[in-house]
Amino acid sequence: MRHNGRLAPRLVIAFALAWVGRAHAATVVLLEPARSTPATKEALFRLQGELLAVGLEVELRARPSGFSQSLDPRAQLERIAERQRAIAIIDVNDGGAAVSVQIWIFEHGPDRVQVSRVVLEPEPVTRSETVAIRAIEVLRSRFLELALARRESKPPTPTPAANHAAAPPPSPRGPRFGLEAGAAISTGVDGIGPALLPLVRFDWRPGGWLLAQLTAGALGTSPTVERGTTSAEVAQQYAALGVCYCPRTVLGLRPLLALSVGALRTTLDGRAELPQRAHFVEQWSAVFEAAIGARLQLPGRYFVTVASHVQLAQPYVAVHFTDQIVATSGRPNLLFPLMFGAWL
Repeated sequence: MRHNGRLAPRLVIAFALAWVGRAHAATVVLLEPARSTPATKEALFRLQGELLAVGLEVELRARPSGFSQSLDPRAQLERIAERQRAIAIIDVNDGGAAVSVQIWIFEHGPDRVQVSRVVLEPEPVTRSETVAIRAIEVLRSRFLELALARRESKPPTPTPAANHAAAPPPSPRGPRFGLEAGAAISTGVDGIGPALLPLVRFDWRPGGWLLAQLTAGALGTSPTVERGTTSAEVAQQYAALGVCYCPRTVLGLRPLLALSVGALRTTLDGRAELPQRAHFVEQWSAVFEAAIGARLQLPGRYFVTVASHVQLAQPYVAVHFTDQIVATSGRPNLLFPLMFGAWL
C-alpha cells in the first residue's frame, strides 16, 4: 500500500472531524525502542506530529523492560493505559530496513479495559511518512467502528412523550347514577289481558358489576275483565327496590339478572246492570320480582335495556263476579319492558 504526501492532509482533516468534542483530552502513548535507528526516530517524529495536529495529547515513553521477550504484553500495556488514561498505545518496532507498527486501542469501561490490536507489517519500501499516515488512518477507522458499535448496542432512550404514551392512562371511575324511561307490556296468566305500563328507573352503581335499582310503573292502560253484562277494569301500579348483576362484555352487550321487592297497588272498577251492584276495590300487596335480560351500550353514555320480568304478589288479587272468581292477578304477572337510559 503506497501513499503520497498529498494524502496526509486529507486524512488528518477527516480524523479531526471524527474526533470533534472528544480528542481534546485524549492521550496517545508512543513507545520508543531502547535502540532506535534513524528510520525509527523519523517514524516516531512524524507520528507525534500527525497526532498533535489533530488535537491529541502525545506522550513518548520508553518501551518497558522485558516487553520484547513477553509472549503477552497486554497486561503491561493495560497498566500503562490505565495510569495515563490513554486511548491508544503505538509501539514502533525497528525492523532494520523497514519500520512496523503495532497499535493497541483501549476502551475504558467501568469494569475492565477492552483492547483491540492492529499490526502494520513492514514493507521493503515503507517510509516513515507512510507509516505515520497509515497509523493515523487505522486509528481513525478503528475509533469509528467502536463508536458505531456503541451506538447500536445502546438501547434507545425513551423521550418524555414516549414515556407518557406508554404509561397506561388512569381508568376513569365513570358515572354512578343512571336514569331510564320506557314502557312494558304487562299481562296476567289467569284472565287479565295485556296492558301498557309506563316505567321509570333510577340506577346507582356503587362499583363493580352490581347496580342498585329503584323501578316504578304507573298511569298505564286498564284491561277489562267481562262476564255477561258485568265487567271490571283492572289498573296496577307498583314500585320495587332491588339489585342487578350486570357484568361488562367486550362488544358492549351486558347480560343482566335482577331481583327486587316492593309494593303493588291494584284497583278494580266494576260495571254492572241493575239489579246487580258494582264496586270499586283497592288492594295493596307485597310484590317480588325477578328479571333476566340484556343491556346494550350505545355511543356516549346512552344504553337500551330489554328484559323479561316475573312478579309474584302476596296476597294476590282475585276478581269476583257475584260469588265466582273470574280472574286473578299477581300469580304471576309477566312484564316485558323496553327502556332507554343514560348515565348522568
